Amino acid sequence: MTPRAAGTGTDADDLYVEEALALVQDAPVPPSVPGAPASPAPTGGRPDRRRATPWREARAIAARAARGGTRRAPVSVPLQAALGLTLAAPLTALTDLPSFDTSAMDGWVVAGPGPWAVRDKGVLAGHATPAPLTDGEAARIATGARVPADTTAVLRTEHGRTEAGRLHALRDVVPGQDIRPRGQECRSGDQLLPAGTAVTPAVLGLAAAAGYDTLTVAPRPRAEILVLGDELLTEGLPHGGLIRDALGPMLPSWLRALGAEVIAVRRLGDDAEALHRAVTDSGADVLLTTGGTAAGPVDHVHPTLGRIGAELLVDGVQVRPGHPMLLARIQDGQHLVGLPGNPLAAVSALLTLAEPLLRGLAARPAPEPSGRPLREAVQGHPHDTRLVPVVLRGGGPVPLRYNGPAMLRGIAAADALAVVPPGGARAGQEAELLALPWATGAIGGCFT
Repeated sequence: MTPRAAGTGTDADDLYVEEALALVQDAPVPPSVPGAPASPAPTGGRPDRRRATPWREARAIAARAARGGTRRAPVSVPLQAALGLTLAAPLTALTDLPSFDTSAMDGWVVAGPGPWAVRDKGVLAGHATPAPLTDGEAARIATGARVPADTTAVLRTEHGRTEAGRLHALRDVVPGQDIRPRGQECRSGDQLLPAGTAVTPAVLGLAAAAGYDTLTVAPRPRAEILVLGDELLTEGLPHGGLIRDALGPMLPSWLRALGAEVIAVRRLGDDAEALHRAVTDSGADVLLTTGGTAAGPVDHVHPTLGRIGAELLVDGVQVRPGHPMLLARIQDGQHLVGLPGNPLAAVSALLTLAEPLLRGLAARPAPEPSGRPLREAVQGHPHDTRLVPVVLRGGGPVPLRYNGPAMLRGIAAADALAVVPPGGARAGQEAELLALPWATGAIGGCFT
């Protein structure tokens, strides 16, 4: 969603925080317990800046929220539908691999010492069990074909020469060479992969080889997007105070890349009753709202959550952009992530709260933290973490210029977001990187 008001050279989040501090400067601040859920905000109230959750803690709360409630039961799906999902049960071999002795090369199977008399009939892959060899006998064989009983070795095509019906070896023959013995890779019943493994193309191939037609996987978490704002256009140029919606087109694909099944995108405008109905009627595991997380006259997210008795787990995060993000538990097994309306701020909230929540619901393991030394210094916020779009170069991440909360130009060109600590980071300082699912070099959230 394009921001409702975007200044030039002024961070809208900074303005938000300054106004919030002015509103609450005389209010008492209750003691906080790290990791404890925040109390619901008063109807129409802004989140207290002094109770905003540190960025890393907010991510940890989102991950714990996914583990804390009831999750959907594992499902069995055909192999072709399992890509990108997570194994909900160990992958155990249903057969020996290979299931019989096979030739690793095109050539000849030979028995005993040479030279060997060559059979007229060769051995092909997929054919019935061939007759055993006798000493001094050889037969043509194809890669993957079943090796006859009493075979000494396979002689590669380039290592043999036939003359007058006899085969001569051009180099020494070692017993067992170029034969894949039965069970070389695994025996029936061996665990090949543990539960929690992401299903990649290679996993699909292994499962098929091991005898599987279906896999038991954690289902994709169902996500529903609620686009808020009367001022949004879905086509054409901005005009008459109306602006184009950027988040509606962007979020579904991004959520799918994070492993979610997007079941609906609903445009609700600034209608409090429509928002209430949408939240209470939804069958999604995760709802995402765009904008409306502050306390303006048409910011209905906090009042709606208070009205339905939702539990606010995170109400504001110490991060720029995206401070006024939130995470709420609507009911057991159902959560709402409130994204700010500024586009890059919404991306920040998506990766801060929605990504660990969806990852946990999909039973996917957290990626190992990945970092690289920055090629340039990055200015920081005095108190909060910053997430800055970067491109990856040979010498390290390079920050991109267009990184204001209302901007998408930087993130559209980025390979990752650099996590910049309060106070900034100097050139050469290692920065943690948040991978973008489609970025070149990103593997499972880490960088090679």
